[in-house]
Amino acid sequence: MTALAFLQAGGGLVLLFIGGEVLLRGAVGLSLRFGLSPLLIGLTVVAFATSMPELVVTLTAGLQGAPDVGVGNVVGSNIANILLILGVAALLCPILKEPKRILRDIGAMVAATALFVALAFMQRIGLVHGVMMIALLAVYLWASYRAELKGGNDAEAGLEAIEETGAAPRSAWVALMLVVGGIVALAAGSELLVRGALQIARAAGVSETVIGLTLVAFGTSLPELATAIVAAVRGHTEVALGNVLGSNIFNILLILGALFVVTPVAVAPEILGFDIWVLLGATLIAVPVMLVGRRIGRVEGAVFVVLYCAFIWVQFDPHKPAVADPLDAPAQSLHPATAPSRG
Repeated sequence: MTALAFLQAGGGLVLLFIGGEVLLRGAVGLSLRFGLSPLLIGLTVVAFATSMPELVVTLTAGLQGAPDVGVGNVVGSNIANILLILGVAALLCPILKEPKRILRDIGAMVAATALFVALAFMQRIGLVHGVMMIALLAVYLWASYRAELKGGNDAEAGLEAIEETGAAPRSAWVALMLVVGGIVALAAGSELLVRGALQIARAAGVSETVIGLTLVAFGTSLPELATAIVAAVRGHTEVALGNVLGSNIFNILLILGALFVVTPVAVAPEILGFDIWVLLGATLIAVPVMLVGRRIGRVEGAVFVVLYCAFIWVQFDPHKPAVADPLDAPAQSLHPATAPSRG
């Protein structure tokens, strides 16, 4: 059973990676064929496409009665985006940045993270909160689009960067087939990954939350990691930075918002006691790194990667004491199948 679970999880990871890449290429291709600007594509299509694995996996977990996997997936993915993906990109090639241009997006990422931290300590997060978060994302996208239009971004440079990555097929029919194929691969991959991850968690005696924070979160972050590596190698380091900012905002406001719409959630005590503070800390640490100076260097990248490795190690540390939290009872009443221990 355990071997089958690992095969399911591994197959799910592969399908998520392939599906995310295929969907991204098809979505960008369709957008260009229908005359959308590279700016609008970057703000909506690319950010949404790279967040699709997290969205599908999180909703699948919620509908299967394992919302802790979904919440852990988003928390773990956002931590991975900052510490692992941004760190790896900076190690490969120092990331050039213009602090004034990303100030709004950094503020939005911090605000979205702070909103989730505040909501997480409620006994029940439900439909109203989810709708509010999705509405806030819509307002942010609209405001960003209007502000960027007034700012006069270089659309030609954006189009050149998109086409250089090979993400824009020339035929609209090919692009449409890629979108459909990517969605099918994501759906199948999320089903396999969630099933396999839950079986691994139960067989290994660790909580579903830990599996969501580690295995599932890493798997759903593969499209962002691949994008960051390609962008860094080709010298488009600002793409990697924008991908991290946009993905973290989408993950919280759209994906968690959608999860709260489909099912009521009480955040697991172990996330409240440790992981949510790691997320908040990583977000706050990233702020001065992104705003101070003209680039994010290899030293900062190495520190971020080391911090991520330490975070993963703590998740599976058998000597780490269990976290006690006053919200333990209501959390367990909503999710009786979830084990609160870390290992």
